[in-house]
Amino acid sequence: MKTLNVIGPGRLGQSLARLAVDSGQYQIGGVLARSEQSAAKALAFIGAGQVCLQLADLPPADLWLLAVPDSSIAAVAVELAAAQVVKTGDVVFHASGALEANILAPLQAQGALIASLHPAFSFADPARAVLTFFGTPCAIEGNAAACKLLNQFAQAIGGVPFALAEGGKGAYHAALSMAANYLVTLADLSLKTAHQAGIAPEMANSLVLGLMQQTLHNIQALGPAVALTGPIVRGDAGTVQRHLEVVGENQQAPYRVMGLATLSLAGDRVSPEQARQLKTALTQAEHALCTSGN
Repeated sequence: MKTLNVIGPGRLGQSLARLAVDSGQYQIGGVLARSEQSAAKALAFIGAGQVCLQLADLPPADLWLLAVPDSSIAAVAVELAAAQVVKTGDVVFHASGALEANILAPLQAQGALIASLHPAFSFADPARAVLTFFGTPCAIEGNAAACKLLNQFAQAIGGVPFALAEGGKGAYHAALSMAANYLVTLADLSLKTAHQAGIAPEMANSLVLGLMQQTLHNIQALGPAVALTGPIVRGDAGTVQRHLEVVGENQQAPYRVMGLATLSLAGDRVSPEQARQLKTALTQAEHALCTSGN
């Protein structure tokens, strides 16, 4: 049975540690937190491990999880290397979605196998996370030997591991941010435009969010290109122009940018002449905004 040390038992750290214990394939060694009280609270949830208040106090382990904020990972890696408690061949990994394994380079220099494992999951509540984690995609990158062991770890806790290309972490995180964050912003812009049409808030929510959910189902079943509908894929530049004339000022720039991206996605479903008219309508809106700003 392999041993896991946890540095930073916040919501993610607690959740992964508890899942590791529940798998029956890992035991928890040390749990290091900012205070003895927070470490003890984490241990009560995890159900195993020992409280550690200094990096030098951490016991030997096969895997070391740095579940600290992204802004602290580099500094903790340096401090952990200085503590000289990680042995050659130990796997040290972080769970950042944006940072690559090489941020742990000081530990690699000491013989550690470094990697990152990022579960595409929201750990808002550890108790709920443990119950609903099964099937979560887990992005893994770093040292090949470390990745092999983290694949086993991810599978043991109920995740579905997949590999990222070398240097692909930035694109991976950008993809997630666009899918999650920008979808929320798009919903907000659509709802505001619906309100501009005089639609009551409750009906606007039903109308816009219901259509978004239906579209997501279509994308999953058919793929983005086939799921695409609307005036742009129909080559209807007149409707696009009318949209730009009526949407609010804050909605015009996003509409234009998304319209050009949609035109690209439509591909040869739009004739060259239709594509020219659509591009003209969308870029003229940009010119008009720039002129009015001057």
